[in-house]
Amino acid sequence: MPISGKTVKSKLKILQAAPLAKIPWLTHGFSTRTGGVSIAYGGNALNLGFTKEDSRTTVVRNRKLLLESLGAADKRGNPWPIVALRQIHSDIIHHVSRPPEHTLTGDGLVTSTPGLLLAVQTADCLPIILVDKKKHAVGVFHAGWRGTFGRIVEKGVGEMRRWFGTKPSDIVAAIGPGVHSCCYEVGEDFRGKFESQFSYADELFREEKSSDAVHEKYPLLFLTARAPGHSELPSKLFLDLVEANRHQLLSVGVPKKNIEALEMCTACRTDLLFSYRAEKGKTGRLMGAVGIRKQA
Repeated sequence: MPISGKTVKSKLKILQAAPLAKIPWLTHGFSTRTGGVSIAYGGNALNLGFTKEDSRTTVVRNRKLLLESLGAADKRGNPWPIVALRQIHSDIIHHVSRPPEHTLTGDGLVTSTPGLLLAVQTADCLPIILVDKKKHAVGVFHAGWRGTFGRIVEKGVGEMRRWFGTKPSDIVAAIGPGVHSCCYEVGEDFRGKFESQFSYADELFREEKSSDAVHEKYPLLFLTARAPGHSELPSKLFLDLVEANRHQLLSVGVPKKNIEALEMCTACRTDLLFSYRAEKGKTGRLMGAVGIRKQA
């Protein structure tokens, strides 16, 4: 599917999915690393997570900038509360109708209450937004390999049906930036895990032969007694989280035309996005966020 995301015009670079941007009662966005006030990750960084390298005061300021950029405020200009989670790479989803008194633990949120900004933090995992256009309900989900393996987005559709009477055919889904199959190298055990749960697992993995200039130039150095006489370099295995989550949405009845994936890889684009993998753990956090505006 071609990219049809867009960037919100502000000092911050906020990515949006075009189909969601057309819904008048909705605000949403996928943050980038630019336009903030953090200096821990290269200067002017929009780190939205309370990381050990950044100060809490700075992150609070960055979150305020995000709210302003999304226009997430009431008629008096008071910013909406951000409802975030203590994420644990699970399939736990919470329904919220007001700001919780304590931080919730899990990896998904759903609501039909206006004036709340639901958000998940990412730095390679996928942020996924679901919107029920008819019931005016939304959900946001954190889908790394564990959440994907646990079918969190599939269960998210079920939670929206449970709480709001959502029909999958009325859902519009946006899969935000995360690590893509070009960069998400995994071990062979991942293939076994996914094959045990998903009939389409073969479609989620690709193999790539390792290249070695020395091996290619001096093949005699690598002669072995094994037929056919040469030891082969191992293959690399890559997992496609985007397709895995797209398959889950399709399997529960979300129309293919209603699923938008922003084709931007966090590991490839560390100039614009945070990547835990590419930056070896020392990095900030992005947010995928969605909220409902009060109707006049």
